Amino acid sequence: MRYMVTYDLYESIRNTNQWLGATALAMASYPATGLVAHPAFQLMAAWGEVTERTFSRMVAKPDWNINSVVGQDGRDHVVQIDREVKRPFGDLIRFEVLGRPEKPRRILLVPPMSGHYSTLVRSTVQSLLPDAEVWVADWHNARDIPVSMGKFDIEDYTLYLMDFMRHLGPDTNVIAVCQPAPLALAATAYLAELEPEAQPRTLTLIGGPIDPDAAPTDVTDFGRRVTMGQLENLALQRVGFKYPGVGRMVYPGLAQLSSFMSMNAERHAKAFSDQILRTAKGESSDHDKHNRFYDEYLAVMDMTAEFYLSTVERIFKSREIARNEFVVDGHKVDMGKITSVAVKTVEGEEDDISAPGQCLAALDLLTGLPDEKKAAHVEPGAGHYGIFAGKSWRNNIRPLVLNFIDANAGPAKRKLSAVT
Repeated sequence: MRYMVTYDLYESIRNTNQWLGATALAMASYPATGLVAHPAFQLMAAWGEVTERTFSRMVAKPDWNINSVVGQDGRDHVVQIDREVKRPFGDLIRFEVLGRPEKPRRILLVPPMSGHYSTLVRSTVQSLLPDAEVWVADWHNARDIPVSMGKFDIEDYTLYLMDFMRHLGPDTNVIAVCQPAPLALAATAYLAELEPEAQPRTLTLIGGPIDPDAAPTDVTDFGRRVTMGQLENLALQRVGFKYPGVGRMVYPGLAQLSSFMSMNAERHAKAFSDQILRTAKGESSDHDKHNRFYDEYLAVMDMTAEFYLSTVERIFKSREIARNEFVVDGHKVDMGKITSVAVKTVEGEEDDISAPGQCLAALDLLTGLPDEKKAAHVEPGAGHYGIFAGKSWRNNIRPLVLNFIDANAGPAKRKLSAVT
């Protein structure tokens, strides 16, 4: 399955389904069908509309769609996205709110690289912007990166995070969501040991697999059952001729999406069948609840093969972070070197991806950090998505995180300047 033809076959299947949906919609919407008052045409058109939209958004990166923020003066302030650090596999972008004084809270939000684009945390960014200056690590789709740009594994990911932290300076508050939590912890420890003046002020880890064995889930069980050889031979493919990354070994986003969907197959099937019926009745809209969710959920990106394999082998199987044996660029990272960065873990009681206990394990690794700089929160009834982008985040977790940042603010280490 490593050959380019396999990757192109997946793309052909997706493209064919998109075409079938568009064809069904066009045929059932032909004016002549109005002469026959039969619901079959309405259902056919509705199926076509939903199917075309479903398969077309799988290859399009969603837009951030964050255009303005209401300031304390009651005015709408335009939001401008600036790329401050550009790298082949990911950029550091800033959501600059024009026309307002710079906020003292400076937040680096690190989204997961687990098959979805960084826009997965769009609502998280929107909720933070009124009260903070926000930067986001914007990861790139591996299929769009030429092979000549080299490799990208979890060590490179960690080095990228260190570069972003250096750029932002010591007044930064890092929030890592899900997959990057262990690597953000490692990057902070690396800086704490070798470049303490560049380490962030606070680190908030949300639903991340610091120790996958602390509370096993279907995700961790899969990592245990499947051998690295099986993963390499069955999950990886080479990017086909359609994209700039032709020939690059990747774990395709469509394969990751299939595994995501299969975990809750019945719920997704019902969601789409209900949407088809609503569309047939004229009750759906371009930005209804279903489309808002699936426009983001179905937009997937490829991961480099080395990133995917090193994540499974070193984070889940060998548990290098959990055992404090993680090595970056030939240097063994010691989590105990973190002595001044306040660290908070956030978990969801009903999280079926990173169950409660996996993220909390980070605090046990921080042997050099005083207890008063450690904090933990388990959100009752919250699932994985809810702890960083859902109602639980908006109503409970966000205020707790901002209070944690403020409680550990200390004296400013850099001069703030007005945003123009």
